[in-house]
Amino acid sequence: MTLTPPPLSLYVHVPWCVRKCPYCDFNSHEGRGALPFAAYVDALLADLDQDLPLVWGRTVQTVFFGGGTPSLMPPEFIDRFLQGASSRLRFAPGCEITLETNPGTAEHGRFELYRDAGINRLSFGIQSFDDGCLQRLGRIHDSREAEAAVKLAQDAGFDNFNLDLMYALPQQTLAMAEHDLERAFALQPAHISHYQLTLEPNTVFAARPPVGIPDDDRSWDIQERCQAMLADAGYGQYEVSAYARPGRHCAHNLNYWKYGDYLGIGAGAHGKLTLGHDQSILRRWKHKHPARYLADAGTAAAIGGDEHIAPERRPFEFMLNALRLVDGFDLSTFEARTGLSAAMIEPQLRAAVARDWLAVEAGRVRPTELGRRFTNDVVGLFLADA
Repeated sequence: MTLTPPPLSLYVHVPWCVRKCPYCDFNSHEGRGALPFAAYVDALLADLDQDLPLVWGRTVQTVFFGGGTPSLMPPEFIDRFLQGASSRLRFAPGCEITLETNPGTAEHGRFELYRDAGINRLSFGIQSFDDGCLQRLGRIHDSREAEAAVKLAQDAGFDNFNLDLMYALPQQTLAMAEHDLERAFALQPAHISHYQLTLEPNTVFAARPPVGIPDDDRSWDIQERCQAMLADAGYGQYEVSAYARPGRHCAHNLNYWKYGDYLGIGAGAHGKLTLGHDQSILRRWKHKHPARYLADAGTAAAIGGDEHIAPERRPFEFMLNALRLVDGFDLSTFEARTGLSAAMIEPQLRAAVARDWLAVEAGRVRPTELGRRFTNDVVGLFLADA
């Protein structure tokens, strides 16, 4: 079976932040002194030039600046990068271009300049509107600064923005989680990401867990109540932790969850591409450390690794993403994105249906309510050696 190249996105990683949060396992590095943004844009464009032959003739549907804290990068450098990237790649009309921003880095006037540079969607790392929770999470902003940053963006003309909120925080009660959502609703975001705090390996919290993290039962109570509040406020859940007003889904993240393609440039960035006459699937990642990346960008030395995904691994990879979607996926999409026949996964689908984890109807596969509670177990059925 021949693969049809899926939609293409561009992910740009900005690795610096003001202070590393104790729960964060992303490739982020505390910035010290003046950060080399001019040199970093040069490195990003050199990195992009090196990867361009992998995507000749394809159109970029979405761009996402992640980090780290991309809003540390002044607007003029975002502008220079986007001008350089759009001269090398075809950007789709109305291309969604998202910038992650930390309220602690918001300044008056910057949002207008980001908008002028081409940013048309913002994602605010709020996490909570409770100052005590923010302090326990190691955030550099307080609730007042969070609200002020969002209002500055609205004054600059942004109405398409996401608020990141965590729940099951240290010492958080159900009432506190409800209050976080009430404060968020008052700001009228187009999109809310609402996800549970997890203690990821190789983080400060993993080594020294904070006191007062709600247990599984309390966390589930918070999740159920907050999901109901989000629905009542008009935010439809379309992914495990993503809720949006009608028509305001995050197109970039949807492309990930539908096993789409993406170029990953920047220190520590990962990419996934469908390419070649045999339409193989390549995963490529770049070296993590900013200094090494700056020195080597655009050369083979900056590539941390290349991996061609064997056919037997593709069902697991596909399900790891697609089963996060509330509406699931079409079997025809599975075939188009993996190059495999749907018959290959029939035994696993039957097993999941028998356990009431998945529903299959008219070629559509959807996780059930029970299946959404046990997503890891469902996905595990599709491991090659399961």
